[in-house]
Amino acid sequence: MTLNTSFLRNVFLCKCLFALTFWNYVSLSVEDELFTSISNNFPEDDSKQKITSLPLLYTKSNQSKANCDWVVIQNTTESLSLSRITEDNVNELIDLLSNFRQGSRLQNLTLTNVSVSWNHLMKIFQTVWHSSIEYFNTYNVIQLSNIERYDFDYSGTSMKALTMKKIIITDMYFSQDDLYKIFADMNIADMTIADSEMIHMICPSYRSPFRYLNFLKNDLTDLLFQNCDNLLQLETLILQKNKFESLRKVSFMTSRMKSLKYLDMSSNLLRHDGAGEQCQWAESLSELDLSSNQLVDAVFECLPVNVKKLSLQNNQISNVPSGVAELKSLEELNLASNRLADLPECSGFTSLQFLNVEMNSILTPSADFFQSCPRVRELQAGHNPFKCSCELQAFIRLERRSGGKLAGWPAAYVCEYPEGLRGTELKDFHLSLLACNTTLLLVTALLLTLLLVAAVAFLCIYLDVPWYARMTWQWTQTKRRAWHNSPGDQGAALQFHAFISYSERDSLWVKSELMPNLEKGEGCVQLCQHERNFIPGKSIVENIINCIEKSYKSIFVLSPNFVQSEWCHYELYFAHHKLFSENSNSLILILLEPIPPYLIPARYHKLKALMAKRTYMEWPKERSKRALFWANLRAAISINLPKADENLYEETD
Repeated sequence: MTLNTSFLRNVFLCKCLFALTFWNYVSLSVEDELFTSISNNFPEDDSKQKITSLPLLYTKSNQSKANCDWVVIQNTTESLSLSRITEDNVNELIDLLSNFRQGSRLQNLTLTNVSVSWNHLMKIFQTVWHSSIEYFNTYNVIQLSNIERYDFDYSGTSMKALTMKKIIITDMYFSQDDLYKIFADMNIADMTIADSEMIHMICPSYRSPFRYLNFLKNDLTDLLFQNCDNLLQLETLILQKNKFESLRKVSFMTSRMKSLKYLDMSSNLLRHDGAGEQCQWAESLSELDLSSNQLVDAVFECLPVNVKKLSLQNNQISNVPSGVAELKSLEELNLASNRLADLPECSGFTSLQFLNVEMNSILTPSADFFQSCPRVRELQAGHNPFKCSCELQAFIRLERRSGGKLAGWPAAYVCEYPEGLRGTELKDFHLSLLACNTTLLLVTALLLTLLLVAAVAFLCIYLDVPWYARMTWQWTQTKRRAWHNSPGDQGAALQFHAFISYSERDSLWVKSELMPNLEKGEGCVQLCQHERNFIPGKSIVENIINCIEKSYKSIFVLSPNFVQSEWCHYELYFAHHKLFSENSNSLILILLEPIPPYLIPARYHKLKALMAKRTYMEWPKERSKRALFWANLRAAISINLPKADENLYEETD
């Protein structure tokens, strides 16, 4: 029993296959015959018609040739494109299209340059609706008569997509329902009405199967689809280049579209000033294009929370407020051609992967962008007016560490400021670490200053500069007081042959040897000695300066004790100053005892210079040589003092 059943089933299947094969063969034969018939009925004038082949199921082979004057743009087995459809040939076109019953191979129909009445236009649509055509395109359509109510039959269609571009309605007064209801209630998935100056579209009368609606370049306003509950299957809505103004109303329009995923509102007049206005978007909306509008920073208060791709290109956004928008699903953000002064933070965009901030006003981008936005895989920040300064160095280093995350590098990243670096690519801009690190620069400057101060201090201490400065000051003050006290005195007169400078520890030799031998006998020498010739009441420095200036010579008794005496150093300094100021040869050096060089302090560099350049007299230890010593000393200080000076000396004594 089972075998018989299997056998009968196989026989039945074979008969079915044979019947289908035979019917397909017959259909193809009939179709070829009809094609030949149609080809013979069209005129052969190539200047008016571009007919190649028409595989059409058209049975009226005795059609009048004069009426079929449209132009065939394309004619294949599955596609047909005709142009120049007028009132004269529209009936023939309707007859031709009525032969494309469902099951035919023709799927694409394009009509261009159509000028017919409203009734004929609707008949064309109705005929196509019940044919095998799935994609119907019309371009440059002019409706010639008044728009009237037309009972359109939407049943039994193969249509999937309708595209209408540049539709001109000549009737100025008509019922909106008579026009828009025809298209709003179409039970197809895709519909495009573009560049047609359409000012409105009503909500479908029933739950619409629309999945794709494109109303590009019309005059639609905020009234579109308000309170419309019948677009529940709509996934893509394109409203680019219309006249929408309120972003809030657009959001409420989408709130009833439960399946909407993509919305294009670019090139409109959209604004959103915030002011506490609440927005309500479709939760399913994942891609939103708001580019080329008039939106400002407040737009981030009115965005769909689940959006993944957001374009705000070419608006008036100057800042991305932190903490305003929590777009946790946002992956792509386009902020090109706005007014941003810096890279935005990602505190509200935790899933952001692609960011475009090209052609903004960014001078020095933040270097910590990738730290605040760790998931960003690509940053487009080129074509900004970059200011090549120290602040930009960190951003340039960021590019090296980012591993190629900066799109368009290096050609799109060029210095705009300062003027001298304009046109320089950022990769070729370099500044030293010291020039850009303020802390390092300050530390370095401080260290150099301390080093310089230390060097100056060391030199001052080593060369005893403070001491010399103090002595110069005291000498200057003494000269100034002397000038004020005796303004009529033109110069100090010489009163002494020599001023004696010695250490107190060498006073015994001075008083027992030097003074007796010079002041007694023939050609006695008048000496200025501090114990007897310093004027009481005056400072020691003043007395020293006065004695040196009133003495022809200055005798310095040099010994190890001399270099350890502070006052001897003063006397040597002032005497040396006189030597240079008067250009005189007034110094006599007597070396009482040898002075080892290491015993001479650093500040006695003048004494070292004098001992190296000038001849000094050594006190002989042998008595036989001392007579010559005294004779040479007398000869060195021999001078005739003025008589008035000698009398003055006697009065002083």
